[in-house]
Amino acid sequence: MSQRTLIPRPLTAAAFAPFGDVLSVIDCTPKTINYGNTVRYDTGAALNLDAQSGRPGISIFRATPLAKPIKIALMERHPLSSQAFYPLSGHPFLVVVAPKGDLDPANICAFLATPDQGVNYHPGVWHHYLLALDGVSDFLVVDRLGSQNSKTENCDELPLSPPLVVEMSQ
Repeated sequence: MSQRTLIPRPLTAAAFAPFGDVLSVIDCTPKTINYGNTVRYDTGAALNLDAQSGRPGISIFRATPLAKPIKIALMERHPLSSQAFYPLSGHPFLVVVAPKGDLDPANICAFLATPDQGVNYHPGVWHHYLLALDGVSDFLVVDRLGSQNSKTENCDELPLSPPLVVEMSQ
């Protein structure tokens, strides 16, 4: 079996809709609050965090870039919950996803998120773990904390053989 190359496309709400929500102020209606000192943007992201006694958790993840060329050797999914990531470090990042259901490597696709875009994966959507591109990057993460905070309770991983290679444009 030959190695497949992924070419990331721009992250847009329409293109990403089968996998989840794009978190961005674009296309959101601004609401002025706090006596005119703050503008609030509600993204409309659908959070699903409470299945099987789960509870919402807010964390900060610190991602280190992988060596280039980036190889996609596994995918993961969270069958019980959504999982949202928003960049805090001002760097773009790579999003690699596949539809929920049985994982078919032919259906894996990649998106390039800008520094002011985040993603919210819907429950069961296959994705690669965080892929920082331009240096160590911090992300605000909203996801499900399980009854025992166990990774195996809400995380399935599948290896890819051969791995996919991401071709980044210059």
